[in-house]
Amino acid sequence: MRLAILYTALALIAMAGNIGAQELVLRAYQGPYHVPLSVFIATGVGLVIKYVLDKAFIFRFRADNALHDARTFALYTVMGVVTTAIFWGFEFGFDALFQDKEIRYLGGLIGLGIGYWTKYNLDKRFVFGKAAA
Repeated sequence: MRLAILYTALALIAMAGNIGAQELVLRAYQGPYHVPLSVFIATGVGLVIKYVLDKAFIFRFRADNALHDARTFALYTVMGVVTTAIFWGFEFGFDALFQDKEIRYLGGLIGLGIGYWTKYNLDKRFVFGKAAA
């Protein structure tokens, strides 16, 4: 139960980073494709935040060297492709249905929540393996 609470708290931090990055991009740029661009950039921000937090606090993973860390991050990113599709599907789906920024963010948060639950299971099995908590 402690792990679930910690994972949720860290996921909320990454979610805040993601939604915050989206908002910053939207405030800075209003040109063509501003929403997809903001979601794309924010996805990268959220990915890095989540990797650093998961690695340190959930899986207690210590890379042997920079190359090992880079390979682990690459595998972590690959596992994120499926979960990113879930997140984007909800966010863009809510945007298409409601055409409202706050509702789009709600869809993004729902998608991130489902995606993070899925990602934990993938990461535990395929990315961090025996290092998993």
